[in-house]
Amino acid sequence: MWRRLAAGIALVLCLIALSIAARRRSDPLADFPRTVLWAWERPEDLRFIRPGTAGIAFLARTVWLEPGRVTSKPRLQPLRYPPGTPLMAVVRFESRGQGLPPRADAIRELRAAAAIPDVRALQIDFDARQSERRWYGALLEEARGALPKALPLTMTALASWCEQDGWIRDLPVADATPMLFRMGPGERAPTRDFAVSRCRSSVGVSMDELPATVPGGRRLYFFDPRPWTQDSYRAAVAQARRWQ
Repeated sequence: MWRRLAAGIALVLCLIALSIAARRRSDPLADFPRTVLWAWERPEDLRFIRPGTAGIAFLARTVWLEPGRVTSKPRLQPLRYPPGTPLMAVVRFESRGQGLPPRADAIRELRAAAAIPDVRALQIDFDARQSERRWYGALLEEARGALPKALPLTMTALASWCEQDGWIRDLPVADATPMLFRMGPGERAPTRDFAVSRCRSSVGVSMDELPATVPGGRRLYFFDPRPWTQDSYRAAVAQARRWQ
């Protein structure tokens, strides 16, 4: 009897280990927490984060794309967090749709963000117009070669990019995060899984606009239009547990 019980326990443990290993292989950011707090350009004191419960994706630079040149502003507001918290640097691109700079100028801005101490991943946030997609795709190709190989390169994505038009399907990013808030005309929360596989690892939501549900098994990025507090952090972690 005891031998059968021990064998059963060993089998269960083996299945659990295999499940965890399979999940890590399918996760493009396997060493990053499954809950991530976006910290935008404002003072943020996140020292209440409990180790292992959440990472931080912080706005590191804002870059304005202009015809023939870029202008940029690094983060100017303080960001406080517990030592060892996984950090993702976010670079926000802004464009007026009147022309784009040499890609090398934009890549220099990405490399500056990637060089920030303790950064474990880089995310690009750019609502590229249809006329800017070719430039953006080429930028990502060149950036992947210019950045450290061990540094995951990710992007945010409009929900429509993950569905019918699918132009991001073959881009060289580890993950594309569909933004399920502040959605524009033609955008909608999914009623099923996204068509583009790049969009099936994570979703982005806002604390003041939480959808009723999201596809399961995702990394959850939480935005808060107000500075994070211990209460809003706890609410985000609890919500992530319900959805995962």
